Amino acid sequence: MLDDIEGYDQNPQALVQAAFERVSKLEMHDLSFLHPSMCIYASEFTLFENQWVGVVVTPWMLSAIILPGINQYWPHRTIGDKIGLKLPYGEMTYTVGELDELTQYLACSLMSPLDRTLSREQGQQLADDCLRILLSLPIVDPNVPRSPERRALFTRHLGGKDA
Repeated sequence: MLDDIEGYDQNPQALVQAAFERVSKLEMHDLSFLHPSMCIYASEFTLFENQWVGVVVTPWMLSAIILPGINQYWPHRTIGDKIGLKLPYGEMTYTVGELDELTQYLACSLMSPLDRTLSREQGQQLADDCLRILLSLPIVDPNVPRSPERRALFTRHLGGKDA
C-alpha cells in the first residue's frame, strides 16, 4: 500500500487546471493543430463511486479525466495503458496518464483536435456539459422493446406480419 497512489481528499479541479496550464506553456505552445483562442479549463470535479470525475478542455483536446478520490488507493500503472470503465453514460476506454504535481490519472479523449469554430466560452460550456452527460443516468423509452426478437414473439401470437 506504500507504493499505491493516494486519492485526493478535496476537489482536484485547481490542481488539474494548473497541471495542464504548465503543459501548455512548457510543451504544447508551438504545435500547429492548437486552437488559437482556447484556454485551459477544468470543469468542477464530481465524486462518482468515490473517484473524482471531471472534463478538461485545452487548445489541443477535450478529455474526460478520472482521479482517485477520498480514501482511495490506486496501484501504479504503466503510462499509456488502456482501461475500460463504465460510467452512467456508457463504457469508454481510458488511458493512464501522469503530469508533474498530479498523480496518475485516467483520460478519455472526447475531441482532438478541437473544432476551430468553438469560442472560448463554448469550449468551457462543452466541458461542463460533457461532465453532466458522462454522469447522467441513461433514459430509455419503456414502450420500446429491448430486442427485435421479443417484438417478433408477440407479433406471431397476435397475428402480425411474422405469423
